[in-house]
Amino acid sequence: MKAIAVIPGQQNSIHMQEAPDPKPAAGEALVRVLRVGLCGTDAEINSGLYGEAPAGSDYLILGHENFGLVEAVGGAAKGIKPGDYVVASVRRPCTECFNCQHGRADLCSSGNYTERGIKGRHGYMAEHYTETPEFLFKIDEEIKDIGVLLEPMTIVEKGAAEAIEIQKRLPSKPRTAMVFGAGPVGLLAAAALRVRDLDTLVVSKEDATDTRAQIAKAMGCRYHSVQSSPLQELGKQIPAPDIVLECTGSSAVGFLAMQMLAADGILCLLSVTGGDKTELVHAAEINRDLVLRNNVVFGSVNASPTHYQLAIEAMKTAEKRWPGVLGQLITTRLPWTDFAKWFNRQVSGIKSTLEISS
Repeated sequence: MKAIAVIPGQQNSIHMQEAPDPKPAAGEALVRVLRVGLCGTDAEINSGLYGEAPAGSDYLILGHENFGLVEAVGGAAKGIKPGDYVVASVRRPCTECFNCQHGRADLCSSGNYTERGIKGRHGYMAEHYTETPEFLFKIDEEIKDIGVLLEPMTIVEKGAAEAIEIQKRLPSKPRTAMVFGAGPVGLLAAAALRVRDLDTLVVSKEDATDTRAQIAKAMGCRYHSVQSSPLQELGKQIPAPDIVLECTGSSAVGFLAMQMLAADGILCLLSVTGGDKTELVHAAEINRDLVLRNNVVFGSVNASPTHYQLAIEAMKTAEKRWPGVLGQLITTRLPWTDFAKWFNRQVSGIKSTLEISS
């Protein structure tokens, strides 16, 4: 079969190559990949910043955001049948830590997990893959056109769900929320908060006439462009939010968000920031305010099976409330043979996918 791969650690090594045809073992499903989503992680791996090939391989098949169709199942595979639309999760547990042994590989404490398309396991930018049903999630017909958004949706769903869970410490319920960033993750975060009926403000750099702003507004969010006033001034203009999800990739925004929380408010950091840039922050002031306001700041990455199911339900709810709106996040659908256009930054928009088969 054909696959899109990199040589981990080698800059701009992205290429299409022949790979062995996978065959389902007993208890496994054979999945034909229909499309994969492209994200910053794929670009960073191609830049040589990280990425790890499976043991015994000198290449890594990329791709972790996926959507496919089950073509066959091996004996004893339960819960999955040919013809099912599925999304496969990304992380696989280590064999060492208590959390992984109890179904929470997203909270792996050893760091020895593997991740498809990222760390130690081939990903989904290929014609087929095999997987056991425990890592496959069936996608209903009503959301199959946006099924490729499920994996990033699980990331924000976990952040939102855990923020809500933490806020159960209070006798009151959170009412207001803020999302920093109107990229794919930010807009999905806004959807996760809006399906919970939180009054949500999306803050981003794009003008209020931009498609991203229009998508946010279509979901009932308010929108603020930092072009109209600096982010540092925003806290003086709006009520402080109960929950904030930070999705910009900027560490500076994360520290500003800490200073904007309401009393008892929670900040979830969803950005994996990189580089060696040094930020000047008012550490004593931030520390004082977090303490005096009883704030919580936490980071979140990956997602558990529970969050996959929650994300499926959130997407179904969003599709019923705002038909077609989440689909507007997918602005470019590339034939997968044109993958180089995206990696060479010849494609713009919100979310791009590679269309592998029909």
